[in-house]
Amino acid sequence: MKKILFICHGNICRSPMAEFIMRHLCREAGVEKQFEIASAAVSTEETGNDIYPPAKRVLAAHGIPFSHHAARRITPSDFDYYDYIICADKSNIRIIEYHLGESVINNSHAQLSMMMEWAGQSRDVSDPWYTRDFETAYQDIYISCKAILQSMR
Repeated sequence: MKKILFICHGNICRSPMAEFIMRHLCREAGVEKQFEIASAAVSTEETGNDIYPPAKRVLAAHGIPFSHHAARRITPSDFDYYDYIICADKSNIRIIEYHLGESVINNSHAQLSMMMEWAGQSRDVSDPWYTRDFETAYQDIYISCKAILQSMR
């Protein structure tokens, strides 16, 4: 089983969108039992909060099922548990390195990467918290999740 943890700043927009998009793609491909998928934040400011309503609306508009979600912050033990820790933007990686330390990252089996890298692009996933453009964020995440699934199958 491949275990994936998606990361964004607050765990209320991009990373839960990625979690539910990836689960949906795995279900459609009939490989959901081969993956464990979750999401987390690099900050604590949204801890316990559900998915941001505009993110829910874009998921629903694209037919992506989702359930209640409680934002949480990434922990050192996540690097021992997950195989892949996939970040929405470069600042997520910098914050993880600062708060958890490079020794946690370097001494784990988890592969830390940027989400758009899986789709062959070296850029951040568009952040709808600032742009209010949830559709562009959805498209970035969707193409990344499709590429992740294709790469891992």
